[in-house]
Amino acid sequence: MSAIAVPARRPVLADALAPHRTRLQDAGLVLAGAGVVALLAQVTIPLPLVPITGQTLGVILVGASLGSRRGAAALLTYLLVGLAGAPVFAEFMGGPASVLSPSFGFILGFVPAAFVAGWFAERAWDRKPALAMAGFVAASVVPFLLGVPYLAMILNAVMGAQLGLGESSPRACGRSSPEAWSKLRSPRC
Repeated sequence: MSAIAVPARRPVLADALAPHRTRLQDAGLVLAGAGVVALLAQVTIPLPLVPITGQTLGVILVGASLGSRRGAAALLTYLLVGLAGAPVFAEFMGGPASVLSPSFGFILGFVPAAFVAGWFAERAWDRKPALAMAGFVAASVVPFLLGVPYLAMILNAVMGAQLGLGESSPRACGRSSPEAWSKLRSPRC
């Protein structure tokens, strides 16, 4: 029988700063991580539909600093606080209606992205530049895996009627999203 060797979890920055951690310290770190992402979310370059924000930087920073579990918990806290109505998302948005925003899928992707960044940091990938770059690029890709399909679904299902795209089933999203983009770029919209 063969066994796969899994590298041991190494301390991350938060562990080095507070070596004897308690649940209360972990909760404080999780809340602080959510706060960092909320602050960086307000650093915005406005674009149509999905702005470029500092959130991704915050997600990677929080994930790598807190580790996989605390990083994911911080971003889940950020997500839930935003859905509860606090204006923590980009451009001071928040509330349940945020689910209908084309960029909400990226926010959903932040939770696993923080986990991935933390996972790499726990295996000391953040200690060597080449490995850090690979790990952080991998963590940066994760929000797009959820965000782009969600964007297509929202463009088709919620905004489809405004764009005149017709069918709005999830199956039609892939077929209609290029048409949606071309209609958004046309001067008639």
